[in-house]
Amino acid sequence: MFSNIPFFYAAMKKLFSIFAFLLFLQSNALAQQVSTELFLNTLIDQWHLDAAQAKFEDYFAMTTDAFVFLGTAPGERWNKEEFAAFCKPYFDKGKAWNFKASHRLWNFSKNGKMAWFDEDLDTWMRGCRGSGIMILEKGDWKIVYYNLTVLIENEKIQEFIELRDK
Repeated sequence: MFSNIPFFYAAMKKLFSIFAFLLFLQSNALAQQVSTELFLNTLIDQWHLDAAQAKFEDYFAMTTDAFVFLGTAPGERWNKEEFAAFCKPYFDKGKAWNFKASHRLWNFSKNGKMAWFDEDLDTWMRGCRGSGIMILEKGDWKIVYYNLTVLIENEKIQEFIELRDK
């Protein structure tokens, strides 16, 4: 009966080592994701700040050539060139818009080369929501898509519809 105890301890030690290694891998992956999230938060915060400080070149340097921006008005769907042309007069005046994120959530592709987010924004339009997609392009994270939405409560939607129909 006691002759199997050394085997049992050896097996348990091996299982514990495997478990510890798997836990290390998982915690390392989690730490890497948290680190990437913090880095991407800094990039998006800076992108918003570049608009507030009218840094046109820096603002658009954060975007890919395939960048698409969806604004709040029905016809506002711009590629990078169109959006830059729309923005230029505002940036040239020294101040564009000032969006500050109060909350942001991230998701990542399995290969870690794409990230998408949604964020709650404090703006001159009151509460808004932005959502975007970033890709890892030649070692740099770039924004490929951004959608800005004005928030409206469900109980106020009928009043809003009537206002839009005027």
